[in-house]
Amino acid sequence: MANTEDIAGKYSVSPAGGYAGDISPADAWKLLGDRKDAILIDVRTRAEWNYVGLPDLESLGHKPALIEWQVFPSMQVNPEFVSALSGALADKSAPLLFLCRSGARSAAAARAMTAAGYATCLNVTDGFEGPLDAEAKRGSTRGWKASGLPWRQS
Repeated sequence: MANTEDIAGKYSVSPAGGYAGDISPADAWKLLGDRKDAILIDVRTRAEWNYVGLPDLESLGHKPALIEWQVFPSMQVNPEFVSALSGALADKSAPLLFLCRSGARSAAAARAMTAAGYATCLNVTDGFEGPLDAEAKRGSTRGWKASGLPWRQS
């Protein structure tokens, strides 16, 4: 059983409002490697998964859970997000690591799942691609890709 204090003691977790905290991509990778019950939930859109890529967790024996927080192309919040994810997750204490493009949608998803009773919801800071750089491009300065973590494209 995971609890927030155990995770915050072993990994760098920054406090956040409404969920357990923010975790760096590198610490998210470590947590996924250390904990078989940890789940990475990629809340980006199908278009992003297909065209931008996905975290590759195969070497850790994991697969990311894929569920849109906002539905493409309307980008309206997915009204089935909490119920669909809750239906797939039995352990409300398992570490849930939420990932989006830059960290905003994933923070909202972490808040929603915390409100639904899940105790250890973490937002992966800077998401998969990170913020825009000086040339208005993502992926070069911060985030999953820039951290050198495994990923793949279809």
